Amino acid sequence: MLDGSLYLWLKALHVIAVIAWMAGLLYLPRLFVYHCGAAPGSEASETFKVMERRLLRAIMTPAMLASWLFGLALLAAEPAWLAQGWMHAKLALLVAMTAAHMVMAAWRRAFAEDRNRRGALFYRIANEVPTLFMIAIVVLVIVKPF
Repeated sequence: MLDGSLYLWLKALHVIAVIAWMAGLLYLPRLFVYHCGAAPGSEASETFKVMERRLLRAIMTPAMLASWLFGLALLAAEPAWLAQGWMHAKLALLVAMTAAHMVMAAWRRAFAEDRNRRGALFYRIANEVPTLFMIAIVVLVIVKPF
């Protein structure tokens, strides 16, 4: 077990990183919804490309990496959690959420290259996926149902 103060700092940094990551996971698909309405090559489309790139590279990816780093540090401080079912489920959901992040990065590249073939409704639905992951993870961590 880590010193109490260090443990609390790790937990605080983990929560901050998760909030930043979730903000990006919720906002990027919303940008895609709006980007669908902009003609390729238009000023609006080019603005969305810059916003999407900056969100992914400057906020989302660093926040994802920090979430994993601080989360694994917390797990190292509490190795008994690895024997609990809720932690296995949480880690599986985190892997799925990381995969969703990577899929969104691929969608961003498609928009950047004017190759998007999906409509706004697709991205509206995709926008709900991170919310479902977040709800399940919070319930697992707080309630520890199994």
